[in-house]
This record gives sequence, structure tokens and C-alpha cells, in this order.
Amino acid sequence: MSVCQDIAALGPDPEPHTREGCEDCLAVGGTWVHLRLCLACGHVGCCDSSPAKHASKHAAETGHPVIRSFEPGESWRWCFVHETAA
Repeated sequence: MSVCQDIAALGPDPEPHTREGCEDCLAVGGTWVHLRLCLACGHVGCCDSSPAKHASKHAAETGHPVIRSFEPGESWRWCFVHETAA
């Protein structure tokens, strides 16, 4: 399986804006299931199994294509543009 160009072009992970949870949920008192880190800017958002789906919303609003799991012990990445994992 080949890696998409957006994932292949990534450098080091950015510093997360927070380590406390989904930054958007924290701002409004929401809840999340799993966390995702935007690899373009460090935004920490909640996954698509969470009520607000902030990671996907962030990607759609900003055009930032790649996230990675921000769960302990996980390092997989997902490109929204090419719908591929690495």
C-alpha cells in the first residue's frame, strides 16, 4: 500500500494546543470519545464517534488534511483528502 502525498510530506508532529482533551469540547463543556491531533497546526479535536466530531470539522474548515490519533499508545495517521491511513 502506498502512502498518500499529504502523509508522506509530513515533518515532525506539531506541539498540541492542549493535552487536556478536545479543545473545542473543553471550551463549551462537551464530551468526547477519542482524540485526534491535527498535524498541520496542533489542534486537538474529538473523533467522529464523538458527538461534535471536532477533528473532522477542523479539517473541513481549515483545509488541514492529516490527523493522527492522540490516544496513548496509538500513532496511526489519517488523510481526509485521500481517505487513507498510515
